[in-house]
Order: sequence, then structure tokens, then C-alpha cells
Amino acid sequence: MKIAFFDYIWTLAEPPKFGSGILCYQLALRLARSNNVIFYGSKAPDHQELEYTQDGITYHRISTNLIDKILGWLRVLDDWNFFSRKRPFYASRLCDFRYYWQIGKDLQSQNCDVIQINFTFHVAPLIRALNPQAKIVVFLQTEWLTQLDHQMVAKQLEAVDLIIGCSNYITNKIRNQFPTIPCETVFNGVDINHFKVNPEVKNTQKEGIVTLLFVGRVSPEKGIHILLQAFNQVILKYPQVQLKIVGPEDQYGVLPVQMLDTEDPYVENLIPFYQGKYSQQLRQIISAHAASSVSFVGPIKQLDLVEHYQKADIFVFPSVWNEPFGIPLVEAMAMELPIIATHSGAFPEIVEDEKTGLLVERANPDALATAILQLLEDKNLRDVMGKAARKQAVNKFSWEKINENLLIKYQNLFGSDKYVVKTKIS
Repeated sequence: MKIAFFDYIWTLAEPPKFGSGILCYQLALRLARSNNVIFYGSKAPDHQELEYTQDGITYHRISTNLIDKILGWLRVLDDWNFFSRKRPFYASRLCDFRYYWQIGKDLQSQNCDVIQINFTFHVAPLIRALNPQAKIVVFLQTEWLTQLDHQMVAKQLEAVDLIIGCSNYITNKIRNQFPTIPCETVFNGVDINHFKVNPEVKNTQKEGIVTLLFVGRVSPEKGIHILLQAFNQVILKYPQVQLKIVGPEDQYGVLPVQMLDTEDPYVENLIPFYQGKYSQQLRQIISAHAASSVSFVGPIKQLDLVEHYQKADIFVFPSVWNEPFGIPLVEAMAMELPIIATHSGAFPEIVEDEKTGLLVERANPDALATAILQLLEDKNLRDVMGKAARKQAVNKFSWEKINENLLIKYQNLFGSDKYVVKTKIS
């Protein structure tokens, strides 16, 4: 089977080290073991070739152009609420049009069986017009389809053969609003061979020190302010506990409020945190007792996160919004960490309450503090949950499992035995 992948204009045509491109890359890497895979992305200034192959993936580099650079500035109008929240510029046909037109034209000569568009669903009509013979799949990691103008989205989806949601939470919302469009779930995954515990390193941790870890964007919807409020309570009973917050801050981490569902009352309460810098507001929340025990680590490349998971004892992900998935959850589970997360979005699909972790109410610092204290007081429970979490990650969220599931979805598009699903489990 010949398969093409692409997503946002800022994704470079090379093995990605961070960002949304990692998800596409992990799938492409495994699909390439038994299929012909093309990965489209932007050409960086230091790229010498427009096409090259690595690990079985053929990368096609698309040069940026003046038209898209000029139109790109119109994204700021979304920040200013110039356009309707239901019809933002980022979902219009003009957004990065020239870039995606170049991809569509190149695809005409590739004769692909499947073209998978990751995230940027609005370009499906353009790709369909240029490639009428291909099966077009849109892989979504957000609720955008159900938050934007229904008529606009429905028109765009006429060009799509299949929508894939990264969780049942996302898939079911799409099915309810667009019942005529085929929609299936394929979870995000984790590299279980990379994200695994090194016992020799684990055994060198200081006795008596327990480390809580958060990994993700430092953005209001992630609930770090709730975590800090809870930690102020925890530190009074466990003065040796440490909290590490790993992830980008400010403009690199904060999700624009217009991309959130502010009709959700939990999310509506986040709006004050967008008045000023969120990172500064967070530091003002930390009590004097907790000040020396909280560390803001900053952004870390995904494959370098292992060291931080390795040195942690409990993973906390207190999202306030309905999280579409939660990659850090499955990474932490693969690293045998017990999880504390919220009853939000896809989290109940990932964390089995009281088995692989604990689920608490959204935006409730008292409930979060109680859950943290429960695990701090019972090391045996932490160990049991951590082992169960690793088993869950291996059985349900390994990239090999995800790849096999995706290939089955592809084959079903053709309604025959034209393509036989073959995977290589490493």
C-alpha cells in the first residue's frame, strides 16, 4: 500500500524531535516496514535536498512561499477575534493554501492509495480535487470539528472517506454531529521500548524524597494552577516531597483561548488566567512553604523525557478541559508511574481508576491533594499501580498495536482483500 502523510505547515520534512509531527512520524515509521510511505513537510533553510529517504520513509520537502507568509499573518486576526469563533481563519481554505496546493500537485504523480491528513482537515477538499482516486483519511487530535460552524465543516468533510479520532471521546462527538461520515478510533501510542524503567537508575533515588511530575504545555487548560494549589496543601504534611513541571511556557505553551470550548463552565472559569502571563500567575500561587520544592524545568525533547519520568514517583495530569487524549499519560504509564488525573475527556479511557491510577474531579484542588496524599502514604499501592500501568501501556498503547489497528482501518476502506494487513512487531 502506498500512503502519504502530512500535517501543519510548520512541520519539517525530517524525523521530528517535538510537536505534533511526532505522532505522524511514529505511525509513518512503523507503516514503512511493510508499506510505501511518503512524509510531506516544510523545507528548512539548511535542507540541501528536496527529497530524501530515511528509515524507509521518503521525505518530500515543500518550500515556503511569499503568498503563504503574507496570509500567515492573518492568523493573528483569530487572536483578536476578528473572525467568528465558529469560522476562524485557521479553518479557511486560504490558510496556507499555496503550501497545501503544492502537496496536492505532487501527490498527483505519486498515485497513493491513502492520503492521511493529520489535524488540518480544512484542506481535504483541495486534496480531493487534485487526487480524486485516493482514499482520504483525516486524523484528529482535537474537538475542532464539533466546535466550528457545522455547515462549513460538513462541506469540507464531503471530501473525506474516513475520520479517525484519537480517542472514543473525540470519535463519539464527531459521530453525533456528522453521522453520515465514517468515523473510527485509533489511539495515540507510546514507544514502549524507549519509555521503560532502568532499575539501576531507579534504585539510586534518594531515600525519603518523593517526586511528583507534570509533563505538558504550561497552559491554563492543563490545570497547573490547580496542581500548585493542591501542592501547597501536600507540602504541609510531606515537607520532603518535590514537584517538577516540565513543558513550554508563555507563547510556546499557552493554547489560545479561542481554541477552547468556553461553553464548558470549567473552561469558562479559566478566562481570567489569560489576563496577563500565566507563568507569572503560577509562581504567585506557590506558598512560602512550597517555594523551594517546585521546579519549572521548561521544554524537553520528547525522547529526552525518559530521565524525568525515571526520577519521578507519581505522575499528575490535572487537566481542566476535556483532554482529547494525553500522550504524557501513556508515556508515564510505560515508565511504571501511578497516575493521578481528572475525569476529563479521554482520560477515563486511558487511566483505570484505582488500578493504574486515581481520577479526581476537574478543577478541584482539595480532591487532587487528597489523591496525592493517598499515594504518598502508600508506597506499595504506588508500586502496584505502576506495574499495572506499564502492562496497560504495552497491551493497549504500544505504537505497534496502534499501527496494526490503523492498517485494518485502511484496508476496510477498500472493502475487499486488495491489501493484506502485515505488521512487524519489534
